[in-house]
Amino acid sequence: MSNEFQYLTGFGNEFETEALPGALPIGQFSPQKVKYDLYAEQYNTTAFTAPRADNRRNWFYRIRPSVVQGDYQAMDNGLLRTAPITEVPTPPTMLRWNPIEIPAEKTDFIDGLVTMAANGSANGQAGIGIHVYVANASMEGRYFYNADGEFLFVPQQGELVLHTECGKLALRPGEIAVIPRGIKFSVELISDQVRGYICENYGHPLILPERGPVGANGYTNERDFQYPVAAFEDKEGDFELVSKFNGNLFRCDIGHSPLDVVAWTGNSAPYKYDLARFNVMNTVSFDHPDPSIFTVLTSPSGTAGVANVDFVIFPPRWMVAEDTFRPPYYHRNIMSEFMGLIEGVYDAKEHGFVPGGMSLHNCMSPHGPEADVFEKASNAELEPQRYENTLAFMFESRYVISPTKYALEGKERQQNYLDCWKGIRKYYKGA
Repeated sequence: MSNEFQYLTGFGNEFETEALPGALPIGQFSPQKVKYDLYAEQYNTTAFTAPRADNRRNWFYRIRPSVVQGDYQAMDNGLLRTAPITEVPTPPTMLRWNPIEIPAEKTDFIDGLVTMAANGSANGQAGIGIHVYVANASMEGRYFYNADGEFLFVPQQGELVLHTECGKLALRPGEIAVIPRGIKFSVELISDQVRGYICENYGHPLILPERGPVGANGYTNERDFQYPVAAFEDKEGDFELVSKFNGNLFRCDIGHSPLDVVAWTGNSAPYKYDLARFNVMNTVSFDHPDPSIFTVLTSPSGTAGVANVDFVIFPPRWMVAEDTFRPPYYHRNIMSEFMGLIEGVYDAKEHGFVPGGMSLHNCMSPHGPEADVFEKASNAELEPQRYENTLAFMFESRYVISPTKYALEGKERQQNYLDCWKGIRKYYKGA
């Protein structure tokens, strides 16, 4: 599938791309007349006056401007929710869920969105929403955009194509994609069924974390992020445009495809990244390092070093720590952690945490290895060990993550999750 797609590379670059020669104006953005009788339209995901280093905007050259659409009508939100979550109290209990099943009935991406948790406030532009998508059908005649935040896609099962205003992104498990706030898109399934996770970021757009003393190399590299080249649809008919706006879903009729951008230039476009290209840093002496060294993307908050959300992965890697308990240590944390598993086994939870599953350990809620993992790791012969065929991730946020009513009461919740620590024994025998 990858041979059918072309990409531009470099995180946050100022790109320019055109599907027809000469469609992109040279030397200015809004000429009196655009070639091919296109319309110029500016698209901003930051304020006009944001500092140059933070400013994000595109210029689109499209067949029709975005104002050509019908009147929006409210529609059923289904299982989609938006922060603040107030429908149920948020418990400090550690929580875990089985994978959400892919429906038997025809379900596309929009209808298959299920919110598991959220924090902050979409209206206040802080915090995140955490969703699962399950689908067995492409979006036919439907398009979607989210005015509340950007979407970070983390596929777990099946391949798909994101058709966006900026072009096409092919996406499979092991890769991620980010669609900026407000970009219109449609989801085409390549596999019969797809499932994955979404972090809806209400706050500062995701950026690359600083490397600090690591230096100029390591972690993510800008060159490995891929952006689509211009590809447009010139289609007329009866279509539906769905918007997530201020926490609710709305729909309107639209008589043409809104993915009609023939050329674009700017730095606020969808992108993808292959997680296998993450250059892992790890200890080569002793002690288990903090998970922050596995941060792929971060959305900063108003407090330095305390993220609105960090996207952290636990990929294949070598573990060589000497005289060290190698799995994650028992801990309590001011940050709140929502985890998912893309494939394999997570080293701290060998049972019950399966691909497609999820767990939530909130602010100051204690967590760590299950009893069997502690016993095994405490007595293991410490030779260099390769962690293979595994890929877990974490959405970590400074704000308490509130599960939805569905998450707390649905069939996927593992009511016996706390049992994994019941076997922890007392070894202390006194001085």
